[in-house]
Amino acid sequence: MSLNDDIALLSTVPLFNEISDDKLRLIAFGAERRSLSAGQELFREGTMADCAYVVAGGELTLTAKGRDGKPRLVDTVGRGTLLSELALISAVERKFTAKAETGSEVMRINRQLFHRMLEEYPEIGALMETRLTQNFQSMVARLEALQGKFA
Repeated sequence: MSLNDDIALLSTVPLFNEISDDKLRLIAFGAERRSLSAGQELFREGTMADCAYVVAGGELTLTAKGRDGKPRLVDTVGRGTLLSELALISAVERKFTAKAETGSEVMRINRQLFHRMLEEYPEIGALMETRLTQNFQSMVARLEALQGKFA
């Protein structure tokens, strides 16, 4: 894929869709491409995350260990999905295992690159804070809805 294709892909990711193409170009230029074969793991639950991934093509399944210790399907994701967004700003543990369901491609965005972007362009930090707050509020709303089912 070309740099312009990568910029177009990044612009579809909710975390990045309000960032100008010039700044997305810097992220795309610094990102690494990785191809995965069907059945290949991208990362494993419980490992430390030093980067986020954007799914550029294919399909990945996300699984997490259930209470019984067996893996359970969390989601199936495709193009434009950002995995482990919190890893862009802080050391976090992977909450699930990501495995290519089909031949897939991802863009790896490391934390160091993203921190440089935040230093040079503080407005990106403000956008990130807004997005993370929205995601957190959405998660709380989903938990509150679930709580009503078990009360």
